[in-house]
Amino acid sequence: MLAAARPDSTVYHREWQLRRLAAGLCHLTPAQVTTDDLARFVAGRSWAQETTRNNLAAWRSFFGWAQATGRTQSNPAALLARVRQPHRAARPAPEQVLSDALAQAGPQDRLMLLLAAHLGLRRAEIANLHTDDLREGIHGTHLRILGKGNKERVLPVVGELRELLLSRPRGYVFPGHDNGHLSAPYVGKRMSRLLGPGWTAHTLRHRFATVAYAAQRDLFAVQSLLGHQSPETTRHYVQLPADAAWAAVAAASR
Repeated sequence: MLAAARPDSTVYHREWQLRRLAAGLCHLTPAQVTTDDLARFVAGRSWAQETTRNNLAAWRSFFGWAQATGRTQSNPAALLARVRQPHRAARPAPEQVLSDALAQAGPQDRLMLLLAAHLGLRRAEIANLHTDDLREGIHGTHLRILGKGNKERVLPVVGELRELLLSRPRGYVFPGHDNGHLSAPYVGKRMSRLLGPGWTAHTLRHRFATVAYAAQRDLFAVQSLLGHQSPETTRHYVQLPADAAWAAVAAASR
């Protein structure tokens, strides 16, 4: 993955998934693992559908590589049933939840919350943010973000968020011990603690998508800002604006 120039966050997450599997099957070498072993491991976990899907994909990739390079004779993950992509409704963090979190946040946590709520950054993108990502262009200040799949996007930065970022000393915006910056899981935990039960950094990303769509009704613009490959993915981040729902029902009732 490093040779393929995958983002640090992707490498970290994949390694963590494989370490968890190795700990659960510590009595076996990779060459000894069978499809039944993997199936029993999954059955013993109360994972959400998306978590199961992501882990199975990681295992297929790892054992496929092991087979292709002669480290194992087969890919035991290849025969596992595929999990469909779940289609959940958008769940944006309410404005009151965000307001309460900002009111009790210190300077560093406040910046994390604003990056997620006002720019839609993922927790890994927040953790990896560097002051060199902040640029000046003909339209003003912007952030250059390298997201999932090395997909680059440019995000305008205005207001308080711009001032906070410009005031940071050169280097990682959130310095730490994970290759010089904080880890993505740690950033996520800090934000979740402030937001309260049931709300996460990802729900702030949904909040950004919903507010951005309500402003312009341009799904493709929101797709670009979020760094999604497909507008179908973006659609599940956007909650239908209340005025649009009322207008649709009113029109149908005439």
